[in-house]
Amino acid sequence: METSELMELLSAEGLRLLDSLPRYDSTDDVVKSVATLRKAGHSPALVAAVLSQSKLRARAQAKFGPFADRMLFTEAGLEQATRLQVAAHHAGRFQAAGVAWVADLGCGIGADALAIAALDIEVTGVERDQVTAALASFNLAPWSNARIEQADVTEYDLSGVDGIYLDPARRNASRRLSNPADWSPSLDFAFGLAKRFPTGIKLGPGIDRDLIPAEAEAQWISVGREVVEVGLWFGSVARPGIGRAALLIGEKGAVELTAVGDSEDAEIGSLGEFIYEPDGAVIRARLIGDLVRNVNGRMLHPSIAYFSTDERTSTPFATRFRVLETFPFDERLLKKELASRRIGTLEIKKRGMDVDPARLRTKLSLKGDAAATLILTRVGDKRVALLAERDAE
Repeated sequence: METSELMELLSAEGLRLLDSLPRYDSTDDVVKSVATLRKAGHSPALVAAVLSQSKLRARAQAKFGPFADRMLFTEAGLEQATRLQVAAHHAGRFQAAGVAWVADLGCGIGADALAIAALDIEVTGVERDQVTAALASFNLAPWSNARIEQADVTEYDLSGVDGIYLDPARRNASRRLSNPADWSPSLDFAFGLAKRFPTGIKLGPGIDRDLIPAEAEAQWISVGREVVEVGLWFGSVARPGIGRAALLIGEKGAVELTAVGDSEDAEIGSLGEFIYEPDGAVIRARLIGDLVRNVNGRMLHPSIAYFSTDERTSTPFATRFRVLETFPFDERLLKKELASRRIGTLEIKKRGMDVDPARLRTKLSLKGDAAATLILTRVGDKRVALLAERDAE
């Protein structure tokens, strides 16, 4: 967002116009909307700014719920912002640790700062980009215990602060930065602060695990079965005795699997009636072994995350499938078997096999009104195709 667009939005006319618009819908006739607003006497720049913002607010509902209706966003800021339900867990750590004043360094549009302020904790968001800092100030305006400073986080005076939260920028324009020394601020800078303050660091879930300090609590978080981040926690905001955690947030609330460290592998065994796919956060946290033992299951292969049981066992940490048939992996055989069952809707899942699901789907020539799941994997040293169905409670 350019400064000129920001000024249009933050004007009294801009905010009134934005709030007067009906909620954006993807089926809206944008050309008609532009014409209507232009006919009402609004400038082209203002019309473009408010319609763009209306679209962003609609997208932001998934992350911010009703709060989105009074917030302002940029494309990049919304994409990188922490979901509010995740930010609430971050904020809760600082509250539980008795931290009174948090500096949110590289605060972006202010998602985590908002959650921290909502718990009556003093929070200072620090953001180097002028436009982003202005949007964060607008978004945090309802909270008197929050303020935003435009500054370089590496030069900001932290006197009086007793807790730190960082979300280092890991992109340069559209390019992902693979070297942690190139992040803003760098990972070394963040770890330096963690030696001085209770600190939380938000990182991508695929971080090189060798970079995680031994003293950190690493918590992988998934929302709706999508792994969204790993948080590294230090000092009093890290929980004693927990080095690895997988937090799953869904429609029914949150559940967590924790351990001192990576779990030991579970035993390898035969395929039973049920097969399970662990949530990605459990896989990233390397807690599969503990999960398998918790449900009295067994792994099917030492390097593949699927596991199996003979009896139906409930766990919020994995998706369960009932195995209907087991075939050797052979495309011609699969085509014949699926056709005989009139399976026209097929979910294809795979682990441990070099197969292109889209290409395979085309070759199977699916026809019929039945539906199933096809799981391609290895059981021991054999490549197998499991015809299965999702097994809901």
